[in-house]
Amino acid sequence: MKILLIGDIVGNAGVKKVKQGIEEIKKKQNIDFIIANGENAADGMGITAKIFNDLMSFGVNVVTMGNHTWGKKDIFSIIKEENLIVPANFSRTAPGKGYNIYNCNDKKIAVINLIGRVDVGILSDNPFVTAEKILQKVKEEADIIIVDFHAEATAEKIAMGYFLDGKVSVVFGTHTHVQTADEKILENGTAYITDIGMTGPKKSVIGMDVDTSVKRFYTTLPERYKVSSDSNQIMNSVLLSINDETCRVEKIERINL
Repeated sequence: MKILLIGDIVGNAGVKKVKQGIEEIKKKQNIDFIIANGENAADGMGITAKIFNDLMSFGVNVVTMGNHTWGKKDIFSIIKEENLIVPANFSRTAPGKGYNIYNCNDKKIAVINLIGRVDVGILSDNPFVTAEKILQKVKEEADIIIVDFHAEATAEKIAMGYFLDGKVSVVFGTHTHVQTADEKILENGTAYITDIGMTGPKKSVIGMDVDTSVKRFYTTLPERYKVSSDSNQIMNSVLLSINDETCRVEKIERINL
């Protein structure tokens, strides 16, 4: 089985790049399941029903979210969709699912979304404890368990990788929009990468307009961010090759378009 993980989608152009990228990768690889982080897909903040439905039509199976989950009110019209996952360690009163189990090639794939607590600015429960609780519910049912850890601090992500090593199939990081070169399979069999990167404008500051971003840092004055208008789009992604019999990840590789 091959599973494709697509880095944080930024803006409408990033959404279009997902379609192009999936088509290109599928010409070379037999992709069985696709997960994409969509929390920046709508103008850099949040997601809309149209964008969600577009991603589904492109072949994405699951859309995960993050700190900008509630950036667009339109999300409440799709919050009960089976293929939309929000951070499981949000407040108990927050709507949406923090994990779900999907059928693929006679296998059951559990997808869990978590958000970090270091320098993220979101009030949330302990992601380590939350992960532990969810695993108690899904470990006997799921053949493959995948965790999107949407976090700022690399140390927090790495710690999560080791914490879940041998308990889940893969832990991949999102949120920083810069793909890391530390993909590996940990000693107990869990595939890990600190951040899978971004799908969006190449000339940008993590997807945002360069001049606006520089001005904010130079003047230290408030300036409204906007998605870069650069027409050259990139797609950072990761491909997992999983043994059909053991359900263990045999290879994790970065693919950039």
